[in-house]
Amino acid sequence: MKLTDTRIKKAKFGEKNVRLPDGGGLFLLLTPAKGRLWRWKYRFQGKEKLMTFGTYPEVTLAAVRVKHSAARKLLKEGHDPMAERKATRAAAEGINRDSFKKIAEQWHEHWAVGKSERHADAVLRRLKADVFPAFGARSIREIEAPTLVAMVKTIEERGANDIAKRALETTGQVFRYAIAHGFASRNPAADFKPADVLKSAKKTNYARVDAKQLPALLRSIEIYQGTPVTRLAIKLLAHTFVRTGELIGGLWSEIDFEEKRWTIPAERMKMRTQHIIPLSTQSIEILELLRQLTGDAKLLLPGDRLKEKPMSNNTVLVALARMGYRGIMTGHGFRGLASTVLHEQAFPHEHIELQLAHAPRNAVSAAYNHALYIAPRVKMMQWWSDYLEAQQRGKTPQPNS
Repeated sequence: MKLTDTRIKKAKFGEKNVRLPDGGGLFLLLTPAKGRLWRWKYRFQGKEKLMTFGTYPEVTLAAVRVKHSAARKLLKEGHDPMAERKATRAAAEGINRDSFKKIAEQWHEHWAVGKSERHADAVLRRLKADVFPAFGARSIREIEAPTLVAMVKTIEERGANDIAKRALETTGQVFRYAIAHGFASRNPAADFKPADVLKSAKKTNYARVDAKQLPALLRSIEIYQGTPVTRLAIKLLAHTFVRTGELIGGLWSEIDFEEKRWTIPAERMKMRTQHIIPLSTQSIEILELLRQLTGDAKLLLPGDRLKEKPMSNNTVLVALARMGYRGIMTGHGFRGLASTVLHEQAFPHEHIELQLAHAPRNAVSAAYNHALYIAPRVKMMQWWSDYLEAQQRGKTPQPNS
């Protein structure tokens, strides 16, 4: 039976302690010596633990249920609620000198010697984006394997399996450094392999290059000897990472040069909701060049023979094959490449997913989702175009700040 304030107030103290259960291991302990004490009994890694939530009525029944719910959520995610609370208090008091975050920062300073600035910055951003928020404030000695599993599973949930594996690998390196310098006695990252906790990546027919191969691909596109319209189509696809079908069906009426937006109507979208693509300076330049070639047509990319019909769906694929990327890169591959790079640059997951038109839709939110996060998406899309331009020119791209 759930507790009520009336029942608590009517409960009498006995010679021995009295427990009044509220469910889920939470109970009110009536003790003659200390009064009414909130307690929660739970198990973590096979050990029974008892957590305190204050005294009644200083901590009300409603308040303790909120605390209890939050603690149970932490436990479900693989964290020890008592350890988390202790770490939070220690961090607030500035006494947790052996926190994972502090040791990781020392490791990074040591490890980064001799590494490229770009690579070192990327690793540090990955720590800040995914690892530190999960357990950075905790003592490195107290972190166990289930905490690491919860971290990589959280990353996996956003579809970033590669990043999850890299985060685990980096975490293991930090623990090895900690062991070598006496901050820890064991490496929990060595207790399991990524395959033990992460789902196998779904195989797809959408081949794509990785970031290391991108500069060569972009230069190949720039000097492509096919038609100018096809070359510009591939460049626009790279900068906007829309689906190929959405690209070739594009209309000039959908482009707003003043607002620098491409608005694709719901009927042309896979998710059946309107989609906005903020247009970077580079995308506008591509469209201006394209307008000189096809601006008298209704379609952005009309076919060579019939102007009222769009170019073939295979045009991009054939062009990439002629460049030497048969089976290596597809038009759809730019979407996966953009997703990976933008996530590694710590752009918010929801902004990336919305720009990819992956965001979940429902009857209530469908009319509004297309316009969410426009300002940060404008910044993100400009950063992506600047990144592509730097890669093509052999320069070091500026990191997301």
